[in-house]
This record gives sequence, structure tokens and C-alpha cells, in this order.
Amino acid sequence: MTLTAVIQGIMRRELQLAFRRRAELLNPLLFFLIVVSLFPIGVTPELARLSEMAVGVLWVTALLANLLSLDLLFRSDFDDGSLEQQLMANVPASLLVLVKVVTHWLVTGLPLTLMSPMLSLMLALPSEAIPLLMLTLALGTLTLSLLGGIGAALTVGLRKGGLLLTVLIMPLFVPVIIFGTGAVSAFIDQLPWLGHLALLAAMVTGSLVLAPLVTVLALEIAVED
Repeated sequence: MTLTAVIQGIMRRELQLAFRRRAELLNPLLFFLIVVSLFPIGVTPELARLSEMAVGVLWVTALLANLLSLDLLFRSDFDDGSLEQQLMANVPASLLVLVKVVTHWLVTGLPLTLMSPMLSLMLALPSEAIPLLMLTLALGTLTLSLLGGIGAALTVGLRKGGLLLTVLIMPLFVPVIIFGTGAVSAFIDQLPWLGHLALLAAMVTGSLVLAPLVTVLALEIAVED
């Protein structure tokens, strides 16, 4: 089989497994929608104040929504024993992990990004900033999935590793949020914003290269234990 066929096969399997767990698939999206929708009720209905807080609210809520599904990234494969077989297969383990993480982003991070314009208008975010918000969320959620894969691999052997997963990877998420929100806020305030976006893109690139390798090491340790 060619490398392209292997990647397509892995991605097809991951998508099929994801859509069989529809409730787990919808949880992050519903969480994102409900929290952002309730924010004007719980804080303030004033459009001026909502506009000031919109970027931070959307980014933090997207982060928390992403965390809801990270614990399940390798859990089912570990529980049924197929994860060990996958790591021993004649496929680069880092490629396997990368495809799994990208698939996770396709069913979680990408839908969150596509939902953001509607919720942005609800929070009175200036319409001209919405394309940049979507771009930063797309890059940011992909980075969150890649970094979150490391934490998911470290806690995959624990029965209740969700809380530990959050503690482990939350410090890694902070720079992503800072540069993601910073780019959109600077754009709205008519300040230089390309530097924030460039740093966010650099974090995505670095995560694409390094995160799968670290995740594989963590998975191998978990499987051996």
C-alpha cells in the first residue's frame, strides 16, 4: 500500500469511530454554543462591553470545549488493545498519531471554528475581525489538539485521567491563547497584529513536527506499563 492509501485508511477509520460516538462528538460543540450564548445573560447585555470581551470569551470557551474530547483521543484504542497493534504495525508511529490528531481537529476544532462567526455576532464582535478570528481559531485549535495529544497519551492508562490531563497541558495552552487573542484584539484596535499571527503559525508548525514524536514516546510507555 502507498503512504497516501495508509493515511486515507487511518483517517477513514478514525472518522467512522468518531461518528459512531455522536453524543461525545456533539458535546464540545454544544458546550461552546451554550456557554457563549449564556454569557450575555450572566455578565452584561451591553453591546459595547460584550464587544470588548468577545475575543477572550470565544477563545477560552473554544479551549474548554476542546478539552472535553481530548481524553478520548487514544482511550478506546488503548482499552480494546488495538493501540499496541497500531504502534507495532508497518507504519511510522508518528504518522499514525498525526493522522489521529488531525482527525480529532476535523471533528472538533474545525466545527468550533465554523461556528464562531454566528457567536461572534452575538457578542457584538466587529464583523471585519471575524475572518481573522476564524483563522486564529483554526490555527489555535489545531495546536491545542497536537499539544493535547501529548497529555492524552500520558494519561491514557489512567481510569480517570481527565483532570490530570487538564493540569498537564494547560500551561502549554496559555501561549496559544495569548497570541490568538492578541492578534484579533490588535486588529480591532488598529495596532500591528501580524507578529501575533506569525508566532501562532510558528507554534502550529513546531507542534506539527515535535508533538507527534513526543506523543509516540508517551504512548509506548503507556502500552509497556
